[in-house]
Amino acid sequence: MSICAVIMAGGSGTRLWPLSRASHPKQFLSLHDNATMLQSTVMRLKGLDIQSPVTICNEEHRFFVAEQLRAIDKLGPIILEPVGRNTAPAIALAALLVEDDPLLLVLAADHVIQDEAAFTSAVYAAIPLAESGKLVTFGIEPNEPHTGYGYIKRGEQKDAGFAVDQFVEKPSVEIAENYVSSGDYYWNSGIFLFKTSKYLEELKNFRPDIYEACESSVADMQTDLDFLRVDKEKFESCPSESADYAVMEKTKDAVVVPLDAGWSDIGSWSSLWDISEKDVNGNVTQGDVMLHSSNNSYVRTDGKLVAAIGVDDLVIVSTKDVLMVSHKDSVQDIKTIVDKLKTSSRNEWKLHREVYRPWGKYDLIDTGDHYQAKRITVKPGAKLSVQMHNHRAEHWIVVSGEARVTNGDKTFLLSENESTYIPVGVVHALENPGKEELKLIEIQSGSYLGEDDIVRFEDIYDRLSK
Repeated sequence: MSICAVIMAGGSGTRLWPLSRASHPKQFLSLHDNATMLQSTVMRLKGLDIQSPVTICNEEHRFFVAEQLRAIDKLGPIILEPVGRNTAPAIALAALLVEDDPLLLVLAADHVIQDEAAFTSAVYAAIPLAESGKLVTFGIEPNEPHTGYGYIKRGEQKDAGFAVDQFVEKPSVEIAENYVSSGDYYWNSGIFLFKTSKYLEELKNFRPDIYEACESSVADMQTDLDFLRVDKEKFESCPSESADYAVMEKTKDAVVVPLDAGWSDIGSWSSLWDISEKDVNGNVTQGDVMLHSSNNSYVRTDGKLVAAIGVDDLVIVSTKDVLMVSHKDSVQDIKTIVDKLKTSSRNEWKLHREVYRPWGKYDLIDTGDHYQAKRITVKPGAKLSVQMHNHRAEHWIVVSGEARVTNGDKTFLLSENESTYIPVGVVHALENPGKEELKLIEIQSGSYLGEDDIVRFEDIYDRLSK
């Protein structure tokens, strides 16, 4: 029986702020190795007979998914969720769209698995169980009484796994210690393997409201570039529920297969420190970092030099616009800072200073009263939308590469050190016709400089109404 991988690529990863933000969450970042977490999730499937995966993500992150999968030559169907409705409906969308009733291997895009051979072996061991009609979840063999994970209690043995006796919510430290010492409990990984038809049958049995909403929403599915769009209004009516609650805790056919493969959900900076390679003083560093008399700390910078002297057990993360310092024991409270940023109407919870777009990226390098400056990079062959602004004028100066510019009723080429001025209200467009990146400086001036002051007329990325 064939296997179809379903990659869940939603989520915001606020506990890894300031590196992970709502517009660029952790699954699209390189945190543990050179590949992004999404790419690593797909590449670890190489030991299994699986073709390009089905990936599920939200509207805002669709171009991250497409570009990162295309970069590793694993671009497959990408299902867009109009709104987040948790894992039970997301899996249902994929199950309703695949053909020939394959086994579905459901994976989160933001987990680390260090022993890929052990992961592959566990999946192969679980295949006969899934083929026989069992719904398999993979239980992580615990190495500590972790209170941040749900647990699974195992029952009688079923070939390579065990019948699920009970799903348990996140416990207290004392209860978690008892779980670990008993040897009968696993951490709940959220990784599944089951027949497509079996999952849909159980979902229809236990949560017909979810099944019917998903079935209705895929009936009018539309194809848009690399993406599959389900009916927004119908999907919005779907209840929000996890696969554990909707199916796994209710079915009589749940089986847990042990997985001892160096798994981590990278739920915090301290958990990333746990699995990272350390120096002789227990420090983990990335970027331009200098330490003296410091121990057991995680220090990362994406730009400027960070020097730390006489510090222990700290997490220090420096981005272009934020410096975050926390004790390792307090990193779970980062969400409090993120919430304060939201309520203060600040953008740092959502956006980096460097913002990625389907055509490339821009970096907000300076801002002041009635002006701001951006460094813009446009990928070869890419084009910004045909647009205008009601409140700002723009001045473009080409730094390198070649630009094809539409400025009002004129279209022309600009090369290095050449520029153009675009007055308020003038329709304009920018394109890179060359084979190298186009880099330019954009100076904006006007009474309002927000990103929502964009009126699009044409867009090759279909963002006119998104």
